Amino acid sequence: MRIVNPIARKGEDVAADYLKNHGYKLIERNFRKGYGEIDIVAVKGKTLVFVEVKTRTTDLFGGARESISGFKLRNLTKTAQFYSLLHPKLPEAMRIDAIFIEVNSKGKFNIEQIENISGF
Repeated sequence: MRIVNPIARKGEDVAADYLKNHGYKLIERNFRKGYGEIDIVAVKGKTLVFVEVKTRTTDLFGGARESISGFKLRNLTKTAQFYSLLHPKLPEAMRIDAIFIEVNSKGKFNIEQIENISGF
């Protein structure tokens, strides 16, 4: 059984709402393959979008932006390619986005979306 950090889960919920409010159609959440996981799979227009969500309540160990390493990006890319093979009826055009969420001491969310972080 996988234990989910409640802050990470809340961040993913906030990101899902943000995407829906910005015209994305959510397809799936937390798709897992042995070497990776995709937090949110969505479609915007004619593009299949894979979204990595990073939530932080402090920058003590680095901000959300610094948390996506080259290794993580390679795993996201492999997992996204595998997902698209499993779902051939979804759009062929693909990209990987990141949503960074910072929660301040008053519980307010600062949301930043970066499109196409992989150049994929």
